[in-house]
Amino acid sequence: MLRDDIIEYSLDAHHSEEAGRKIRKNIWMVTLLLAVITTVEVALGAYWKEWFPESWSMVKLGYIVLTLVKAGFIVGVFMHLGDERRNVRLIILLPYLLFILYLLFIAIWESNYVHRMIEMFQ
Repeated sequence: MLRDDIIEYSLDAHHSEEAGRKIRKNIWMVTLLLAVITTVEVALGAYWKEWFPESWSMVKLGYIVLTLVKAGFIVGVFMHLGDERRNVRLIILLPYLLFILYLLFIAIWESNYVHRMIEMFQ
């Protein structure tokens, strides 16, 4: 029995071969960029303490920034949010950004509190 409520979405892809090449090129460039950022993150984690042992907090900040950049590219390109209007992007991304900033604030605030408590009891 054939169902008539199933829509064949591949029939709605009305772009030319040239537009398809452009889309595929964009996907490959973003994939390459994400691979480079991941390689930088792995190199930072593996060798930073040997290269600069006194600045480990910069590695943590670097990881946060690089991870947010990767998340932005993934959401923008692979989840097609980059094709939306600016207001729609802000409505979707702003709550996540505020939540991430809140988590960072709590993590920094609580780590300072724990550090002060340890110093107080020593």
